[in-house]
Amino acid sequence: MKQLLLILSAVLTIGQFSSAQNNIDALLTEIENNNTTLSALRKTVDAEKTGNKTGIQLQNPEVEFHYLWGDPSAIGNRTDISVQQSFDFPSAYAYRNQIADMKNEQAELEYKKRKLDIFLQVRLICAELTYQNALRTEYQKRQENASRIAQSVETKLNVGEANILDHNKAKVTLLNTEAELRHIEIQRQTLLQQLATLNGGNAVDFNDSVFQLSAIDTDFEQWVEQAAVNNPMLNWLKQEIDISEKNTRLQSAQSLPKLNAGYMSEKVVGEHFQGLTVGISIPLFENKNTVKYARLKNEAAQHRQVDEKLRFYNEMKTLHSKAIALQQNISEFRDQLSLQSDLELLKKALDKGSISLTEYLFELTVYYDSLENLLEMEKELSVTKAQLLIYS
Repeated sequence: MKQLLLILSAVLTIGQFSSAQNNIDALLTEIENNNTTLSALRKTVDAEKTGNKTGIQLQNPEVEFHYLWGDPSAIGNRTDISVQQSFDFPSAYAYRNQIADMKNEQAELEYKKRKLDIFLQVRLICAELTYQNALRTEYQKRQENASRIAQSVETKLNVGEANILDHNKAKVTLLNTEAELRHIEIQRQTLLQQLATLNGGNAVDFNDSVFQLSAIDTDFEQWVEQAAVNNPMLNWLKQEIDISEKNTRLQSAQSLPKLNAGYMSEKVVGEHFQGLTVGISIPLFENKNTVKYARLKNEAAQHRQVDEKLRFYNEMKTLHSKAIALQQNISEFRDQLSLQSDLELLKKALDKGSISLTEYLFELTVYYDSLENLLEMEKELSVTKAQLLIYS
């Protein structure tokens, strides 16, 4: 029978975990579709991607027309027409296109990072809401028990088997439990409103009261390597380095002479001249220090990437160690708590007069405090996991 109960408990736990995971996943999908911040950012990113592809093509051609009156009139009038097109060094156009594509990828990474930040915010709210839901369920049980005790003591008081002090203790315990239950409901409604705000103003129904119990991968090095691949900030910095390298080459290309070619026509009385024109622009002053500036930006981007990688690794290492420790502590604490959770035996002892109401309430408070400590640790583990697994 005990084995059957253990198996049934395990199946129910797995079912609750799967349901909780599905609820959060469904909520994240809904918020992604309804969140006004993400919607505005999506429009901004699309506009930025179009802007990155603007102004990277050939310069506009120049067309000139001159009509000159002759003086004296006997020499006739003069008509000039010229069409000119300027050209950068050919490789400059290739670099501009490549840089534009990279910036577009960066814009998508910025959107992804903001989306993950919002998802993390949702998961943290859900962790707190799960905790409050669990507390509400627990305090509803406590309220029922405190109500029964108060009624029992009042009955005993009426027949002279209890004193007024015990009666007052039972009433105060019930009042405190009811007050805490109302406070929990206030907290729940506040959290639900926060989720509704993130969901574009649409109400959210979230009643999970069981924390997810999935184990943390103990192989940190392999895990953090994959997490780094999925980190949009690290990928953004990698793109920034590639962009700065391409920009260095672009500035070098733009430091080369520019060409311009075109057609020119000149007409005067009895004469007509026409032909091709070719010119060159020698960059002596305009592009001074541009290559040096691009190289310095590249070095700065590389140093920033090193710093971000180190910060990310240490932050994830801290969270991973904390999650492993919490996971072990919760397991041990739950085992010890289960050995001391026979509330029915404690109630029977009170009913038989083996212990006083004061002793009963004290033992009950110790158990309740232990249970809340367990819920606190589970919430802390859930928060830690949310921060740790954001890039998984």
